[in-house]
Amino acid sequence: MRLPAALFCVAILPIVAVVSPAEALAQKPAEQPIDATQVMSAIDHGIAYLKRQQGPRGSWNELPGYDGGVTALCTLALINSGVPADDPVVSKAVDHLRSLDLDKTYTISLQTMVLCAADPKKDLLIIRRNVKWLEEHQIKEGQRKGAWSYPGPGGDNSNSQFAVLALYDAQHAGVDVSRDTWTLAANYWRSTQNDDGSWGYVPGDSGTGSMTCAGIGGLAVSTAALESGDASVEDGKVVCCRPHEVDDKLDRAVDWLATHFSVNHNPRPAGGGQACLYYYLYGLERAGRLTGRRFIGEHDWYREGAELLIREQDSLSHFWKGSWYAETKEWISTPMALLFLSKGRRPIVMAKLKYGDNDIWNQHRRDAAHLTEYTEDAWNLGLTWQVMDPTKASVEDLLQAPVLYISGSQAPNLLPQAQKLRDYVDRGGFIFAEACCKDSSRFDSGMRQLLTAVFPEPEYKLQPIPPGHPVWRMQDMVRPDSPYVGHLYGVEYGCRTCVVYCDQDLSCFWELARPGQWSHYPADVVQHITDALAIGVNVLTYATNREPKGKEQSFETPLAADAVNDKTSRGVIEIAKLRHGGGCNDAPGALLNLLRTASQGELKLQVRAAPDLINISDPSLFRYHLAFMHGRYDFHLTDAERTHLKEYLERGGTVLADSICASKPFATALRREISAALPGHAFERIPATDPIFTNAFGGYDIRNVSLRDPAAANGDNQPVAARIRQVTPEIEGIQLDHRWAVIFSPYDISCALESHEAVGCRGYIQQDAARIGLNVLLYTLNQ
Repeated sequence: MRLPAALFCVAILPIVAVVSPAEALAQKPAEQPIDATQVMSAIDHGIAYLKRQQGPRGSWNELPGYDGGVTALCTLALINSGVPADDPVVSKAVDHLRSLDLDKTYTISLQTMVLCAADPKKDLLIIRRNVKWLEEHQIKEGQRKGAWSYPGPGGDNSNSQFAVLALYDAQHAGVDVSRDTWTLAANYWRSTQNDDGSWGYVPGDSGTGSMTCAGIGGLAVSTAALESGDASVEDGKVVCCRPHEVDDKLDRAVDWLATHFSVNHNPRPAGGGQACLYYYLYGLERAGRLTGRRFIGEHDWYREGAELLIREQDSLSHFWKGSWYAETKEWISTPMALLFLSKGRRPIVMAKLKYGDNDIWNQHRRDAAHLTEYTEDAWNLGLTWQVMDPTKASVEDLLQAPVLYISGSQAPNLLPQAQKLRDYVDRGGFIFAEACCKDSSRFDSGMRQLLTAVFPEPEYKLQPIPPGHPVWRMQDMVRPDSPYVGHLYGVEYGCRTCVVYCDQDLSCFWELARPGQWSHYPADVVQHITDALAIGVNVLTYATNREPKGKEQSFETPLAADAVNDKTSRGVIEIAKLRHGGGCNDAPGALLNLLRTASQGELKLQVRAAPDLINISDPSLFRYHLAFMHGRYDFHLTDAERTHLKEYLERGGTVLADSICASKPFATALRREISAALPGHAFERIPATDPIFTNAFGGYDIRNVSLRDPAAANGDNQPVAARIRQVTPEIEGIQLDHRWAVIFSPYDISCALESHEAVGCRGYIQQDAARIGLNVLLYTLNQ
C-alpha cells in the first residue's frame, strides 16, 4: 500500500464492516438552507481560530519533515479570506516563510503561492529561485515525465498540481516560466487521464474526486499558460478567431465529477469513504472556478459545499477537523475549509452566455478569464466568471452575475430568451455585447434585432454612447484615438445605461492578454490590447460600481415575480404606482424590488404592486393605502388630478416619493404640485427623532444612513470613486391630521432599489434605501 503524503492524504480507504463517516454524515437529518450571514460568519470565525493558533515565530504547528508547509497553507487561507498582507498575523507569517530555505515540492509551491498573494514585487528574488527549483525538479523522462514528486523517483498528481499552481501564480506575478516546463506538464496531464475522464493518485490508479480535481486544475492551468489561444500575433499582425482544436479532456473530467458528485466524502468509486474530505473540497473549488461552472452536473457545488462546512464547523472553537491522516489536525483542515469558502465565494463579475451550435458563442475561449484577471488586479479584489446557458437558467440564476456577456460573429440565437433578458435587466442586470472576427455583420444585425425584442419601447433604442459617459473613464481613461471611440452603443433604461454593445472586436485582444505574457508583443499590438482592456474593465466597473456580490448572496431565495403579482392572494397589502409626465416609470424595478424585500427576511409581509401604473384621477386609487411615485423631470398635474390626490390623502392615503438621482426638476415639480393640491400645507424636513426613523413599528433604526455622492474626475481628468457620507436621513413630508401623508426623499432611493447604485447618482446606498422604504411601509400600516 502506498503511504500517504505527510501533508495531504491520498491513500485508499480500507473497506471495513462499519458505517463509514460519509454514510454517517449522509444519515444526518436535513438542515435548513444557509444564508449569506452564516457563510461570512463561518469565514470570520475560521480566521479568528487560525490567528489564535499562530506561534510566537509566526508559524503554525508543522508536520515532521515539512517545515513551512502548514504555515504557508494557513497564511494562504488567511490572505484569500480577506486578511490584508499588513495584518500583524499575516505579516509575521510571511516574514517567517521568507526566512526558510525549503526543499520539497509541496512546501516550495505553497511558499511561492503565499509570496505571490502577499507582495510579489518585494519577493521576486525568492519567487524566481522557487521557479528555478520547480523547473529543475520536474521529471524529464519516463512514464511520469512532466510530473513532480517527493524527493526521489516517482511522480504523483498531488505534488504535480501544487507545482503547476505555484508556477502559474509566479508567471502572473511577472516571473518567466519556461515553455518546455509548461509543455511537459500539459502533456503529462493529458496522457495520464483515465479513459472514464478521471485521474488517480498516479497514472493507472482508479479515479478519485480529489485527484480528478487536481487533474482539472493542472490541465486547465498548464494549457492556459502554454497555448497561444484562439488569437495570436503572427509576423507582427493580430490573427483573431483561430480555428478551435477539439479537446474534450476537461469536459470529460467534469462529467466524471458530475456522475460521482458529493460534498460529504471524497468520491472514490473503487472504494468509498471520507478520505481527504477537506483536501478534496479545496480541489473542488478550484475545478469549478477554473472551468467557469456554477453547476457540476445538477449540483451547485459551492452552495452544497458551504452548507456542509457550516454544519461541520466546531460550534465552540470554530475549527474544522477531518477524520483521515493529516486532516485530524485542525490547523490543516481549517485552512482548506477556508480556502473553499473564501475562494469559492469570489464575486462573479460576469457570465458569458452560451447560445447556438458548437462554439459560435465562444470564439475566443479565454477572453472572459483574461478580462476578469485584469479586473482583479485593477480592483485589487478576487473575482471569478462563469458560463451560463440562458435556455436552462432562470432569471434568478442569471442574476448571480451582474453582467451578461454576449460575443460572436454569427447571429446570436437568443430571441426566445428576450423576455428572460428583459426580466434580468428589470432586476438590475446589465448586458455587455461585442462583435468579433473579421466579418461580424450577421452578429451585428442579430444583436440589434435581439435588443429591439428585449426593449420594444421606442424610448429604449440602442444609441451611440456620448463622449461624456462614465464608461469612457470609470477605471482606465480611454484614449481619444482609441479604435473603440465611436463604436460603443448603449440602451438608457431608467436610472442607468443597462446595455453596452461594441461593434468592434474586443474579445480577440482580451484573448491575447494572458497575464504576465503580453508585454513582449509589438508596441501597436500592446496598445490595442490596452485599449480593449480599458473598455472591458470600464464597463464592468460601471455596471457593478466595483461592488459585485459574493456567491453566498444568492443563498437567500428571492420571491418569484408571479408570487408578488399573484392576483389570488388574500389579505395582501396593495401598493399603487402613480402615472405622471415626469418619468413615472424610469426605475421600473424599484417598487417591485422593495416589495420583494418586504416579503422576505424578518418582515415577511404579504404585499403586491398594482399590475399597471395608476392614473392619479383613477377612482381605483382609493383601493391602495400607499401610493409610490418617482421621476426625473418636470411635470404638471391637471386640476382634476390635484383634487383627486387631495381627497386620497385626506381620506388616509399616503404618498411615498423620491427624486431619481436627486433630480432637481422633479423635486421642484413634486413640491409645487403637492402644495397646489394641499393649499395651506408646506413640506418640512421630518426630524431625525421621528419614530419613522426608528424600529418603533417593527422596522429598522435608520437615524444614521449612508448617502452616496456622485463619482467625478479629478484635476488630472482621472476617475474618482463615489464618496459615501454618513448622514441623518434627509426626508421631507407634509402632515395631515398629525400623520405624515406625503413622504418625499429629494435624494435617490429608486435607482438603489433597482440594485444599481449609479455612479453619477446622488442617493442612499441600496441597503439604506430599502430600509427607508420598508420603514415608511410599516409606518403607514400603523396609522
